[in-house]
Amino acid sequence: MKPPAVGSYVIDTSTGRMGRVMGYEGPYVQLRPIGGGREWGCAPEVVRAATAMERLRAATAYANARSRGEVP
Repeated sequence: MKPPAVGSYVIDTSTGRMGRVMGYEGPYVQLRPIGGGREWGCAPEVVRAATAMERLRAATAYANARSRGEVP
């Protein structure tokens, strides 16, 4: 399987979290949450491409949290 491209949105199936691929560190894919935050690493075999619906849901949740003042 081809590794995800830098900048693509993926789901870490080991945690269920969505992140944007920021790069690779050794054998791990480095992901950053939608809206920013602390990166985390995971094995490439546990990531899958996020669907358009998942991306929209995550972006909407972040926008709502930002409007409530919960995130910067």
